[in-house]
Formats: sequence, structure tokens, C-alpha cells
Amino acid sequence: MPFDRRIRIAPSILSADFANFGAECRAIEGHGADWVHVDVMDGHFVPNLTFGPAMCKAIRPHVRTVMDVHLMIAPVDPYIEAFAEAGADIITAHVEAGPHIHRTLQAIRATGKKAGLALNPGTGTDAVAHLLDLIDLVCVMTVNPGFGGQKFIDMTAKIRALRAIIGDRPIHIEIDGGVTRETAPLVARAGADVLVAGSAVFSGGSVDKPEIYGQNIRAIRRAAEAALGQIA
Repeated sequence: MPFDRRIRIAPSILSADFANFGAECRAIEGHGADWVHVDVMDGHFVPNLTFGPAMCKAIRPHVRTVMDVHLMIAPVDPYIEAFAEAGADIITAHVEAGPHIHRTLQAIRATGKKAGLALNPGTGTDAVAHLLDLIDLVCVMTVNPGFGGQKFIDMTAKIRALRAIIGDRPIHIEIDGGVTRETAPLVARAGADVLVAGSAVFSGGSVDKPEIYGQNIRAIRRAAEAALGQIA
């Protein structure tokens, strides 16, 4: 995964057809998705229960780009190896999920995977400052984690602060929650380069109408790139 700061769209399969994940992954990738975002929830750290390593392993053959696995679980460490073996390319853990985040990030790196650090809306940027040498991505939650389709919480000041802290380090800033063609410009201007979108991508489409996915992905990308002056 060569590093650059171009805008990437990472559809969250939390909004996909659960009975047809393989086809859904192929459909979004075929119509412009850069990454496939997998929201793992445990019903404990967040009030919802979604996927485990077995599901990630099952869809891995259908994902040709990047499998971006977001662990909204606690504890995290006992499951890192399983998600790595299931084919995750990036494994992101929440700083709020346990007392030893250095150990967690070291464990992710030890599997050979990229390490991400997620911050809930109420968590400040000071949580990141001493972890920069251990991370490849910071995921800024713009909703309280647990459910798709929530209203966007404005975290642009936090994103700008993180961008300044990161400087020229090869660390992505990912936004997760409430990303639409309306909110994408706000976070892109603030410094984000990976946009996770669930309902905004999958709304109106299906594996039988995947062109709708493409239209939605292009609309979000165009809105973000236009805010950066990258398109006319």
C-alpha cells in the first residue's frame, strides 16, 4: 500500500446486504471503492454486535483492494492475531478500549499489518502524540461508535490538530461516521484523506444495481476533491 494523501473512499459493509457480502464487496470495488471497511463490534465496548474473524476470512477472497478492519471491541489484544490471519490489511483499535494501547499497537505491527488508532468524539488529540511511531492511520470518529446511519458530529478542529501533529509522517487520517457528499468537504479541508461511508454509498443500490454505488462513491469523492481544489 504505497502512501499518498489522495482522497480514498472506504465503504463500510455494515450498510451492505448481510446475505450477500462477497458480491457486495466485488460491487463496490468494481465501482470505485478504494478500501473495504469492516466494522467489528462486540456488544460490550459498543452497543451492537456485528462481525468476527470468520466473516473477514470469508470475504477476503472477494476483496482485491485493502481490507480495513476497525475493531470496536474490548479487550482487543486476544483477537489481533485472528483478524490478521483472516486477511486484514489494516487493524484499527480504539485508544479507549484498554489500558495498554502501546502493547496493542505493537501486537498489530508484530503480525505484519498496518496499525490504526481510533478516537471517539470525546477523546482529545493528546492521546495520539506519543504513539506516532507506532501507527499508520488515525481514525477520527464523527459519531459515537455502535450503529450506522448516525448524524455527523463536527470534529474538524480535532482533524486540523491531528494534521498538524502528524506533519509529514506517512499516517492517514480516516473519518468514520456520517460521511456524505455534504460532510466530505468539511473533513477533507481539515486534513482527512480516508473517508468511511456506509449508508451514503449503499443507499439506493444493490448487487443488481451496482452503478448506484458508483454514483454515490463518485459524488463523495468529487465533493471532497473539489474542496481541496483538485477538480474543476
